[in-house]
Amino acid sequence: MLFDILGLIVIGLVIGALARLILPGKQSISIVATLALGVLGALIGGWIASLLGTGDIFELNVLGFVLAVIAAIVLVGAYAGMAGRSNRAVR
Repeated sequence: MLFDILGLIVIGLVIGALARLILPGKQSISIVATLALGVLGALIGGWIASLLGTGDIFELNVLGFVLAVIAAIVLVGAYAGMAGRSNRAVR
């Protein structure tokens, strides 16, 4: 179980970084937020892949990875949009 959590953190960081690289424009997001959104994206992608019958939520497979990156892109975009909106309101 410990290795599953550590693996999820590492893959979450990779997925979060990929999402930020794929998403156009500049995102003012910290590394902690990137990690958290990547882990959340990995969980969502793994969950959807497991619903489709491709394996366990913690199992790394191609479909789960692709879905995780897509979920992380959506999450990073939404987070950057909300953070940008609150920064504009302050100025």
